[in-house]
Amino acid sequence: MGEKERLSVSTLLIGVALFAPGFLLHVAPRFPGSLAGGLLGIAGALLFVLLLAYSLAKRIPWLKQRTSLRGVLSFHVYAGAVGAVLGILHTGHTYQSPLGIALVVAMLTVVLSGFVGRYYLAQIGTDIRDERQELGTLRTRYDAIASGIAAALQGGTVPAAKPALPGLPIPALVAGIADLEHAVGQREALKRALNRWVVLHIVAALVLYPLLALHIWSGIYYGLRWLP
Repeated sequence: MGEKERLSVSTLLIGVALFAPGFLLHVAPRFPGSLAGGLLGIAGALLFVLLLAYSLAKRIPWLKQRTSLRGVLSFHVYAGAVGAVLGILHTGHTYQSPLGIALVVAMLTVVLSGFVGRYYLAQIGTDIRDERQELGTLRTRYDAIASGIAAALQGGTVPAAKPALPGLPIPALVAGIADLEHAVGQREALKRALNRWVVLHIVAALVLYPLLALHIWSGIYYGLRWLP
């Protein structure tokens, strides 16, 4: 997971977030059935169908051995983000059909839950590891100071006051340990809550594809206005 990939996908999702509520400013009821709108819809639908390649590559042994899961996953992420942008543009900000609204909600849920699992949870895990390492360093220094004080008291001498770390007094060390413990606890609680993202992602996908198939069928059944 590179920084470039994270930035690219984040930019696409910001675009989705800006386009989705566009109906407040602009509505084009005829655009979804136009040639441009139809091509955007077809491209978006194809990208979402291609998202299944990652699930297949991960679960079919012979396919897993012949593909790079990392590369397929990167395609999966980009295809979902671009597909969502194309899907929102295809709507023309016309949210009147219950089927269309349900499809947009399912699509956004799939994409956003995937982003949480791919990037946000990974970042939380990295932050927790870094904070635990820092916390371990502070605790080690605190234990060393406490052991020195205890040994000095047992020997009947008064220990000389000394900084916990260069430029860091003992009260600040204790406060730093408490702050890090609190921060780690909060991040772990958030990570546990967000670990359910995969369930939401799968459920949303199971809802998305039947809705997408029904949407395509209804478009064909009621006629493609842009065809001669």
